[in-house]
Amino acid sequence: MDERNHVQCLGILRPVRDALDVLNGKWKLPIIIALTFGEKRFGEIVKEVEGITDRMLSKELRDLEINGLVKRTVYDTYPVKITYALTPHSQSLNGVIEALRSWGELHGKKVRSE
Repeated sequence: MDERNHVQCLGILRPVRDALDVLNGKWKLPIIIALTFGEKRFGEIVKEVEGITDRMLSKELRDLEINGLVKRTVYDTYPVKITYALTPHSQSLNGVIEALRSWGELHGKKVRSE
């Protein structure tokens, strides 16, 4: 492999690896998709993201908040109300999610036809 191809390859691999580091695991994208439909409380997210445990949701929300994709808002009420919403930065994932959805549909059709 020549040096130019190596540099081009790394130019693709590094940002993809960075993206996968942020979106790793099976829960982050489903959480983001659930929040695409509006601000939600913890229990609402648990109901929408089937199979996730409270502990895992808590961890994933924390990670998404650290990475600037989810905003946690605590309301000074009794009882305390906490909501989660997507940040403006998370909108940059719309194309990625749409591309994954389209590919998933295509792949599903291919697998079912074989």
